[in-house]
Amino acid sequence: MFSLFKKKEFFSKEENEKIVAAIRNAEKCTSGEVRVFVESKCKFIDPLDRAIKIFSKLKMQNTQDRNAVLLYVALKHRKLAVYADSGIHEKVGDQFWKEVVNKILSHFSKENYAEGISQCIKEIGEALQENFPYNKDTNKNELPDEIIFGK
Repeated sequence: MFSLFKKKEFFSKEENEKIVAAIRNAEKCTSGEVRVFVESKCKFIDPLDRAIKIFSKLKMQNTQDRNAVLLYVALKHRKLAVYADSGIHEKVGDQFWKEVVNKILSHFSKENYAEGISQCIKEIGEALQENFPYNKDTNKNELPDEIIFGK
């Protein structure tokens, strides 16, 4: 069976590869985990509530050091949120997350979505590396690196 409707792609192949590469680079020097969830519309009034629900559904709270971070983006509704598990949030605090969101918004205002997401991931990776450095004896990739696409 085939569909007469082509599913809209959020990113070009190159943009998708750039974001996945940013995730892999961010995680290469830390035990922390970064995931990106992108959908068209946010059904919630507060995108942070949606991010929390997705974080839980993806079982991101099950990382060993509670140091997973979810970057949530609803492109058509122009909403985003960054949600971090308790391990990393306790280390960097609210102000860090607000700064990350403001920086990504500056890219989004110019419709540089893939660049904004990649830069955000880089900054999150640096914070994870500082607080949860890579240990060759214990580190493992606990979560997939691919972008998760909703509707």
